Amino acid sequence: MLGIIRQKMTAGLSPAMRIRPVASALRSYSSAAKEINVREALNSALDEEMSADPKVFLMGEEVGEYQGAYKISKGLLDKYGPERVLDTPITEAGFTGIGVGAAYYGLKPVVEFMTFNFAMQAIDHIINSAAKSNYMSAGQINVPIVFRGPNGAAAGVGAQHSHCYAAWYASCPGLKVLSPYSSEDARGLLKAAIRDPDPVVFLENELLYGESFPVSAEVLDSSFCLPIGKAKVMIEREGKDVTITAFSKMVGFSLKAAEILAKEGISAEVINLRSIRPLDRATINASVRKTNRLVTVEEGFPQHGVGAEICASVIEESFGYLDAAVERIAGADVPMPYAANLERMAVPQVEDIVRAAKRACYRSVPMAAVA
Repeated sequence: MLGIIRQKMTAGLSPAMRIRPVASALRSYSSAAKEINVREALNSALDEEMSADPKVFLMGEEVGEYQGAYKISKGLLDKYGPERVLDTPITEAGFTGIGVGAAYYGLKPVVEFMTFNFAMQAIDHIINSAAKSNYMSAGQINVPIVFRGPNGAAAGVGAQHSHCYAAWYASCPGLKVLSPYSSEDARGLLKAAIRDPDPVVFLENELLYGESFPVSAEVLDSSFCLPIGKAKVMIEREGKDVTITAFSKMVGFSLKAAEILAKEGISAEVINLRSIRPLDRATINASVRKTNRLVTVEEGFPQHGVGAEICASVIEESFGYLDAAVERIAGADVPMPYAANLERMAVPQVEDIVRAAKRACYRSVPMAAVA
């Protein structure tokens, strides 16, 4: 890290390195060039940003010699060396504090947590040191740091490794919170997070790392970047009967639910939130004003969740357009069970989304009637 600091003090960046073009989010990416999985998308985004900006470096447990617990940092140690790909001890509070201090100085750390459950050890630095410094310094201090790693339920890892922290971090002013679903999301949002002058919490999903998605040539371009705070209406699932909002793995579940609903004559519009904070309230409300119904989907706990915030926004801004009560689908209000059969019951499933959409469209018996 001292080498990075020396390099920053003695070497100025070229204008091309200081100003990089950002691909417009409004561009249409229709021509699929190839398929890449989410792991490859994250790896290529890190590689390109580290290549473009010598102030960017990666740190965390096993990110170097082991190439990442989930192989996200594969090949980066060989390419950039141990001063820019730093293996840390098992001390989240320690290396997160070091990362925030480096960001104070003007470097751009990417701090990897093996799971966001372990970030609980470092939450003081994330909230008090990173999120609040810009405001407390009257804008004099920027903290350009990314906290990234897998978030939420995986499979068979129990209560202490399955927590979704989207609502936790999204409730804190000063943070930006992103949660990608596809390879396009992962690549474009991680680049945006690294380039952003403020702290970004980047919530990935372990079960999506190996999932492959088609990407266009534009997405693979090194200048590609997605805007923070903008949701995506899934083009293949624009609809007119009900709006379904989701993020991360639940986007895939919602798309499957929309396919089932289409066979039964219900046209569902699926919104991939991408950004949890800032939340794209305009896109959500515009969709609800078209469909007149809303189903929110998330893996986290139901109380004070992301879905609850979306419900509040729609009630405040589009109440007169609703033709049915808002339906919220969330994880069970219990710590994650270890047993596989109970674990499945604790996490939203495709059939849960289908039933909720049918209730919103008055195609099934309301839950209250059968209770």
